[in-house]
Amino acid sequence: MNMNDFTINEEVASISIDEFHRTDIRIGEIISVEPIEGSDKLLRLMVSFGAGEVRQILSGIARYFPDHAVLVGKRVAFVYNLKPRTLMGLESQGMILAASNEEGAFALLEAPAAPAGARVG
Repeated sequence: MNMNDFTINEEVASISIDEFHRTDIRIGEIISVEPIEGSDKLLRLMVSFGAGEVRQILSGIARYFPDHAVLVGKRVAFVYNLKPRTLMGLESQGMILAASNEEGAFALLEAPAAPAGARVG
């Protein structure tokens, strides 16, 4: 899969650079993954952001990773300052960043050489 597999086919409202700077995107290292009971889509990721900080992040990516264990050890971009949200009775403390399209192409935004906690931007 390469970047040509992804196309932009929808209009998106523009934001200012100040609005963009409010989004804190950081690299997190996935340290454990488990399915959420009662959901075919959600996975519970425990993610290290360095300096001993671990967050629980729920993500609807289960269908892309039938073997959930392949996610362990991946360093991926996350929205770090997203307000916590409760899904299926569990709090999610961020959002994983991925690219996808209507044809089913899917890719995590990985940064294998970046340390956990590194800021993106």
